[in-house]
Amino acid sequence: MKAIHFGAGNIGRGFIGKLLADARADLIFADVNQPLVDQLAHQQSYQVHVVGENAHVERVNKVSAVHSASPDAINQIAQADIITTAVGPQVLAKIAGTLAQGLTARHAAGNNQPLNIIACENMVRGTSQLKQHVLQALPEALHAWVDEHVGFVDSAVDRIVPPAAAANDDPLEVTVETFSEWIVDSTQFKGELPPIAGMDATTNLMAYVERKLFTLNTGHAITAYLGQLAGYGTIREAILDPAVREVVKGAMEESGAVLIKRYGFDPRQHAAYIQKILTRFENPYLHDEVERVGRQPLRKLSEGDRLIKPLRGTLEYNLPNANLLIGIAAALSYRNPQDPQAQEMLTLLETLGTEQALTQISALADQPEVVAQVTNVYNAMQHQA
Repeated sequence: MKAIHFGAGNIGRGFIGKLLADARADLIFADVNQPLVDQLAHQQSYQVHVVGENAHVERVNKVSAVHSASPDAINQIAQADIITTAVGPQVLAKIAGTLAQGLTARHAAGNNQPLNIIACENMVRGTSQLKQHVLQALPEALHAWVDEHVGFVDSAVDRIVPPAAAANDDPLEVTVETFSEWIVDSTQFKGELPPIAGMDATTNLMAYVERKLFTLNTGHAITAYLGQLAGYGTIREAILDPAVREVVKGAMEESGAVLIKRYGFDPRQHAAYIQKILTRFENPYLHDEVERVGRQPLRKLSEGDRLIKPLRGTLEYNLPNANLLIGIAAALSYRNPQDPQAQEMLTLLETLGTEQALTQISALADQPEVVAQVTNVYNAMQHQA
């Protein structure tokens, strides 16, 4: 099995790339960072530190790397069996052109073997969005061939991968938590499902996409935003504060009530899932900074993301949402001079005012009462600060 993974960063090397390597795939990383590509091509291996109660080190061997916009990448796509990504939601459109060129070369070479492409990003139906970008970059004459031979498989991924220690001598070493979850939509594959341990298939992907988005992502973001307000540097420090923990747990329970109503999740099992998430936030071996988790607040406050989408669910089913409102107000309070989105959000707040800015950022024009509630909480937070 020849596998190409776009995105050779920490998540790519420590999560998806590692699972592909463990499945004994012929693994090629593709990235725009030429020094990183050169290092991977030179070393052809790296270490993964799995941290937790049973901490251990695993080595990934026999990997190669190419620049993601190079002719080499296009040639590899023409021969691959599976392509995965961990590049970030905003970069998917940028790699679509390379994928389109690779598929064109694949067609020209007469390679009709099934190819499956899986975007492993923190977003809902990311691969379906990638497919649209790829089709836009392809000649229309190839669309039918792509539909027949190329599977665009949506997935849900979950693993905390913090930045490696700055003092680390090996730039390729990566640290990951023990827990990982990679769930794929089995209905979208072309050909047989590849035998990859750690990749689980389901016919009801959206239930798991929203379970992760409404629990891990919602809780993680609110922990970061409340943590920064309270002056904490890491997720662990923040979640160990009883006041922060109460709101985070309450928000995940509110979003969980939406999931239980929408998908029929067992309430006791979901309560245990929430507890597992809280335990992961407490992991003393992960130095996960609140500024990293909180970055890109405009994306995280957008209509389909981790704060507003579960809020919409509570409104749909007439469920409590007081803690989610606190989390949204805390997100509006996020300040980071190094984050362009945080700077843009601050400008919107200062020029438009809180209510109009939130309405624009989160598409809440139809919910003026909710906007007013969040504004009141936000104003109180600013007064306390």
